[in-house]
Formats: sequence, structure tokens, C-alpha cells
Amino acid sequence: MNWYGIAAIYKFEMSRTWRTLIQSVASPVLSTSLYFIVFGAAIGSRMGDIEGVSYGAFIIPGLIMLALLGESISNAAFGIFFPKFSGTIYEVLSAPVSPFEIVAGYVGAAATKSILLGLLILATARFFVDYDILHPFWMITFLVLTAVSFSLFGFIIGIWADDFQKLQIIPLMIITPLTFLGGAFYSISMLPEFWQKVTLFNPVVYLISGFRWAFYGVADVNMGLSVGMTLLFLFLCLTTVWWIFRTGYRIKT
Repeated sequence: MNWYGIAAIYKFEMSRTWRTLIQSVASPVLSTSLYFIVFGAAIGSRMGDIEGVSYGAFIIPGLIMLALLGESISNAAFGIFFPKFSGTIYEVLSAPVSPFEIVAGYVGAAATKSILLGLLILATARFFVDYDILHPFWMITFLVLTAVSFSLFGFIIGIWADDFQKLQIIPLMIITPLTFLGGAFYSISMLPEFWQKVTLFNPVVYLISGFRWAFYGVADVNMGLSVGMTLLFLFLCLTTVWWIFRTGYRIKT
């Protein structure tokens, strides 16, 4: 294992965060704070509890997931796209590092940024609403699994995209709507029975539900199913990344 190679890629990607603190950290935290103010304080104060949890506290896991998914994909996608765009990817490919080590460096840095952002948003939420974390271990587990899985997904998008517009298509047109429709601001049990069944085809439901269970012990779907779906998505992403390096799809040509 070439730890020096992994560390070099990791440090280079992390240094980009410190150069763009406003875009990478301040902007997502500010946006999420506005959600807390509008939905948690203004609207939440006029709504009753949901499954025994105040509305302001209920939306915390969904808001963290909303930021986590977007940032994980964006960080990883841009991280690998720019070397492709500038042609420096060939220097990385010709270096004595394996595909696993390349992915570990890029995805590790993207996941680290997302995890730190998620924890920062969690700390910021304390200024607006009171909340409890009943299962801290599972909260951290879901946070890490989600960050790693969607950083891998972002890495795939960065390889697939051949221009800047394509980098934004999937996060904006697919991931964000799925998050809003995945129970970020409500419990799917509040929907009519037909739409409850339709919503179960949304993979983000399982992420938000499992994450919310870690906070309050309430969930829309079984906890085991949430973990299983998260691991399945992680496996599919790993398989796709393996295939990309096996075939050289849009990375060696």
C-alpha cells in the first residue's frame, strides 16, 4: 500500500477546501441555517409534534442529509473532473499508485469534507432547536457510510461528465428532488397509502429514515432495511468504480 501516494492526493484535495472556505463551508451552513429559521422556528412553532418529536428537531436529520448528499457528490465530482479537464490525470495514472489508492485519496478527502460539514451543521442546529441523539454510534455510522457512498457516486459522475454542465445535472435534477421527497421535512406516514408505497422506491428515504432513527428512535422504515440499502448502494458504487478502472472508461482516453 502506497500511503505516501494516498496522502499526497488527500492533502491536495483537502487544501482546496481551505482555499474556498466560503463556497465549501460557509455557504452550505448558511443555507441550512435559513432552513432552520424558516421551517424550524417560524413554521415549526405553529405545528404540532411528529411522532413525539418537535417539528424543528424532526427536520434536523433531513437537513443534514440534504447538505451531506450534495456536498459529497460535488466535492468528489469536481475533485476528479479537474485533473481530467486539465490533463493532469495522466500524471496520477502514471504514478506508482494503484486504482484503489487513487480512489482512496480522492473519495477519502471528499468524504472527510462532507463529514466535517455535517457535524458543523449539527452543531449549528443547537442554536435554533433542542434535540437529542439516542444512538450516537449509529448516527456517526450513517454519517460516514452516506458520505463515503455518495463521494464514490460523485467520483463516478466526475469520470462520466465531459463538461461542467453535466457535473450539476444529477445533483440538481435527481438527488435534491429525491431528498425533498424522501421525508426530509415530513414523515412518509403522513402521506396517503398509495404515495407511501411509491415513496419506498426512493432510495433516499432509507438514508433519512435510518439517520432520524439514530437521533430519536423513530423511523419510517425498518432500521435493518435502511442499513442494508445503504450498504447495497455502497457496493454498487464500488463495483462501478472497479469497472471504470478495469476498462479505462473516460479516464484513460
